[in-house]
Amino acid sequence: MNKIFTISTVVGVSLAISSMATAQNRIEFKEFELDNGLTVVMHRDNTTPIVAVSVMYHVGSKNENPERTGFAHFFEHLLFEGTENIGRGEYMKKIESIGGTLNAYTSNDVTYYHEVVPANYLETALYMESERMLHAKIDTIGVETQRSVVKEEMRQRIDNQPYGTILQETFKRTHLVHPYKWPVIGSMEHLNAATLDEFMQFYRTYYVPNNAVLSIAGDIDYDETEAWVRTYFSEIPVGIGTINRPTVIEPRRTEETRDVVYDNIQLPAVIQAYNLPPKKHKDSHALSMLSTYLTGGKSSLLTKEVVDKQQKAVALAAFPLDLEDGGVFLLYGIANMGVSADSLEHAIDEQLEKVIANGISEDDFQKLKAQVENDVVSQHASVAGIAESLANAKTFFGDANEVNREMDKYNQVSRADIQRVAEEYLGKNGRVVLYYLPKPANGE
Repeated sequence: MNKIFTISTVVGVSLAISSMATAQNRIEFKEFELDNGLTVVMHRDNTTPIVAVSVMYHVGSKNENPERTGFAHFFEHLLFEGTENIGRGEYMKKIESIGGTLNAYTSNDVTYYHEVVPANYLETALYMESERMLHAKIDTIGVETQRSVVKEEMRQRIDNQPYGTILQETFKRTHLVHPYKWPVIGSMEHLNAATLDEFMQFYRTYYVPNNAVLSIAGDIDYDETEAWVRTYFSEIPVGIGTINRPTVIEPRRTEETRDVVYDNIQLPAVIQAYNLPPKKHKDSHALSMLSTYLTGGKSSLLTKEVVDKQQKAVALAAFPLDLEDGGVFLLYGIANMGVSADSLEHAIDEQLEKVIANGISEDDFQKLKAQVENDVVSQHASVAGIAESLANAKTFFGDANEVNREMDKYNQVSRADIQRVAEEYLGKNGRVVLYYLPKPANGE
């Protein structure tokens, strides 16, 4: 692999350039920081006249007061209400009227806002994100409106969705100490009890330039874009609230936890959850490859053996939720008609034990490496994907150039590493196993 090098330019600005030998997989970018602490990362791609503008705030559900959960997710909605200079309900309409698309998401660790617009409307998108950061409209009408929206979302996506409570039922058992234990959507009781002043304080503490990364990717001119960023974002003051960064460490579990959840479902499901180390841990890439080997595609181990050959499940998935402070390796399967939860669990465990005992073959390993490389390249096939990757790298690793080390880290994973992490992290001691079973017909 060719090395990546950095050329220092003017004060506060760096230009990271990847080796041209592998330019198709490397991301060139320019980075600078405003006096108010806002980090800005820009990537130029002039092949298509569009641009992605995104802001990642380093606030998620883990930063909340335990008595006021759901604030981060609530603000994901609230910051679309409008600003002092953008009318209520006009934010989305303005972006869509110029041919753009926009969305947002909240996780345990971050809140991410993004839009893709025609390149000639870049200044408009930057202005609107600066308005969201400086002049968000947080008032009684907006709060009450979004309370209703969140209630409906909770009903549709969790309460009335088959298997919709898997994440919250899992995390409250895998994380007994760390604030990952409560769901990202939070508690309606907490949101209903919150005052307007509490919402304002949360906004002034977390949605501030020194807690954000502005990432821009697409058909841009670096100098022009930087000038616009300075025009619209420099006036925003530094946040003065105290940002809550949890320092508590979830103790390592040594005993298996088993439980049953009754749901409005027809087919049983088996959930297995294994605690993971923090996101930046050296084993993260091996664990990611392990999950792809287990359920990543039609030829993956569990899909081939448990779904196709044994027909014990109609669906299986394994994915590592590699959260900043340590997430979970989540594996779930939905049983086939007539198959019991314990029969499905046994079939899954049998395959996991084979991986732990024997590892994977060289042929499977080579296929896995090709699949992983394709996934990494696909993530960066759009300017929106590049903008998000740069924001993630800067937020979690403190270095946007981490995007150019991703494939190198995957290439350093060996067959022995995959077998080792399977043994180290997927042991039965310490895992959480949940059976999702249909509610009894009599409603008991």
